[in-house]
Amino acid sequence: MPLFVTSLNSGSNGNCYYIGNEQDAVLVDAGISCREIEKRMKRLQLSMHKVKAVFISHEHHDHIRGLPLLANKYQLPVYITSITGHSCAYKPDKHLSQSFSAFENIRIGSLTITPFPKFHDAAEPFSFIVKNSGVTVGVFTDMGFPCDDVIHHFSQCHAAFLETNYDEDMLERGPYPFHLKKRIRSIHGHLSNSQALDLFKAHRPSFMSHLFLSHLSRNNNSPEVAAALFNPHAGPTKIIIASRYEETPVYTICQPTCEKLTPANGTSLQLKLSFA
Repeated sequence: MPLFVTSLNSGSNGNCYYIGNEQDAVLVDAGISCREIEKRMKRLQLSMHKVKAVFISHEHHDHIRGLPLLANKYQLPVYITSITGHSCAYKPDKHLSQSFSAFENIRIGSLTITPFPKFHDAAEPFSFIVKNSGVTVGVFTDMGFPCDDVIHHFSQCHAAFLETNYDEDMLERGPYPFHLKKRIRSIHGHLSNSQALDLFKAHRPSFMSHLFLSHLSRNNNSPEVAAALFNPHAGPTKIIIASRYEETPVYTICQPTCEKLTPANGTSLQLKLSFA
């Protein structure tokens, strides 16, 4: 059974990623408003009623802004560590909060979600992989360094959202003060285009069909710059820019032998290297 994935928004103005199968789905982060999540999912013919949980990577505003209203409106369980929960300015109702631990496998319907720690300037930041019937999708954003856990999980993915936050030359020449540039470049900051490319080239599995370049800086990067760096090395992997302004199409992620299908919502999706 394939997974259907889309970036609803990706950037410092808000992050939200949808991963699901025909019956069940989860959101990783809810950093845009509930209204925008609903509007973008409706445009993609995705049903909010299939969303069974929200997983929160860390407490920064661009990852939780829409969380309280979204969780309360749809009575969604919110998987968030206790440390991150204490650090949040906004909190879901207590009965919706579900704590988790590193490397704990969490079952949401037929999906298995595994959280693992990463380096970022947050209280207790996590990334996630989502598995279903042998298909694995990972969310690898908001990290300053590709640690062993990131490398291990990235190498298992049929598709991944990978941070390509900044171009090093653009950041160096840009208007940011030195302390902010230092923070962005630090082990607890963000991945540059070249750091992300090194990870991709060294650890991409042969079966990775899609890579979403994610969390691009508005001031220190551009879709054209990031795509131009990755495309010559893409091979059979489709490179997609996860926009900070709009949703991507829905992509079908599957094992190489699976066949084309139409999900229950009627949206015609394509396999592997093609897209809706």
